[in-house]
Amino acid sequence: MRIPRIHLPGPLAEGAEYTLEGAAANHLRVLRLRPGHELVIFDGAGTSYRAVLVALERRRGTVRLEAPVSEGAESPLRTTLVQGISKGDRMDWTIQKAVELGVQAIVPVITARSVVNTEPGRLRKKLGHWHGVAVSACEQCGRNVIPELREPVSLGQCWAALPEGPRLFLDPEGGERIRALQLPEAAACTLLVGPEGGLNSDEVTAARAHGFQPVRMGPRVLRTETAGIVALTALQTLRGDLG
Repeated sequence: MRIPRIHLPGPLAEGAEYTLEGAAANHLRVLRLRPGHELVIFDGAGTSYRAVLVALERRRGTVRLEAPVSEGAESPLRTTLVQGISKGDRMDWTIQKAVELGVQAIVPVITARSVVNTEPGRLRKKLGHWHGVAVSACEQCGRNVIPELREPVSLGQCWAALPEGPRLFLDPEGGERIRALQLPEAAACTLLVGPEGGLNSDEVTAARAHGFQPVRMGPRVLRTETAGIVALTALQTLRGDLG
């Protein structure tokens, strides 16, 4: 059985005991673990420890940290995914797979064709849920760094906060294929993906004005939850740690 990995916000200290509650404790119960079982505990900021399960009760568990673990699963290509918010589990799926593919930051954006409820309270609730999805993905895939998940904003509000480096947006009707682009050996890349229905003409114009190049992934039109993941995979293969 693979050693379970559990996120526990830091600071963490070797030899200390910590209480796990909520989803973390429930995960251990689902796995039917017993005291003495080995775990890996990580703080989400890059630090991880080998640990042992001391006790597991109905609603909580206790772990003891044994020694630091030297492991790393971070990609050398720091990708930022600017994702038009999609409906329901489509957005969950996108976040989960983007984390598995090594994305460094995710920026959920509201676009002209977004079909989700954008009331602030509703978006705050979604953000908390998406954070849980990202944490679970890190536990599963071996990452010790939880990607930055920014507060949802309108597309027009996000431009100034994006990192330097190549900027790409997916356009099924135009642009080069990713493998045909003359991408520099950059350490960072930003990818913009529209929601269901894609970006409208004004948003495409704005993206171009902010340095985004149009790219297409092939002859077929991909769903929003597929398109970004395919593009991230291609970028990681060309400039990251896949392949």
